[in-house]
Amino acid sequence: MDSPLPWHPAIVDVQIITIGSLAIVAVPGEFTTMSGRRIREAVKKELEVQESFTNAEVVVAGLCNIYTHYITTYEEYQIQRYEGASTIFGPHTLSAYIQRYRGLAKAIAHGTIRELPKGPEPPFFDEDRLFNQVKDPVADVAPANTTFGDVLQQVNPVYKVGEIASVTFVAGNPRNSGDIRDKTLVTVEMFHNDTNTWDIVHTDASWETRFHWIKGIAGRSRSEVEWHIPLTAQTGTYRIQHFGHYKQSKDNNTIIMPYVGASDAFKVTRSFYYF
Repeated sequence: MDSPLPWHPAIVDVQIITIGSLAIVAVPGEFTTMSGRRIREAVKKELEVQESFTNAEVVVAGLCNIYTHYITTYEEYQIQRYEGASTIFGPHTLSAYIQRYRGLAKAIAHGTIRELPKGPEPPFFDEDRLFNQVKDPVADVAPANTTFGDVLQQVNPVYKVGEIASVTFVAGNPRNSGDIRDKTLVTVEMFHNDTNTWDIVHTDASWETRFHWIKGIAGRSRSEVEWHIPLTAQTGTYRIQHFGHYKQSKDNNTIIMPYVGASDAFKVTRSFYYF
């Protein structure tokens, strides 16, 4: 099945990594228990020819580099249960893998890795040949008399440690923010009277925060941000900010614009119980 692109690899990666006498066999699929044992035994036998690999420890690491479904033994393949029926290269798949991994192990043991043939190059699919079945987000729309980043549901004036502070913003689709691995959608900030500044104490990477994007109708959406106030939080004044991007179409052009929303300032206090 090759349309629109190959559904399965015709060129498969095999790899062994050694650290001292430990050998990690990187297998590109899901080996059954018995297949894994046979791979380990074959690799161990080739490595232990050399004294430096005496009592070698061989570990099978599955789903590495590429995926080729299941790999069963010849006997398991004949039964054609789930794993055997999912061994797509046929009954001798395991034998082929054992042959290749034994060759790698032998070359490692004898120090002749550089003499191995390079092997075939996997195909390179340029961007023009790739496809994406996930549709682009529609243009974002803010409700009447609002703009992106406006607060729809405000925080309470005061919270106690252990409670949940929440705020809801007019939002754009988070997919419009692109790669945000070095950024954040959320900050929880504490106000310092001595410097008259806000300092970030949590982001969307913090365990204490939750970010919920609620998809609306016809591009109208909102973001709900929660701060689960930890018992260790300092008392003081805080705010929650939300960062994002919205998409609009203008003169047949797509425009991505950033926005920032901020909650009202609120107090965090401690509750005291007297006995």
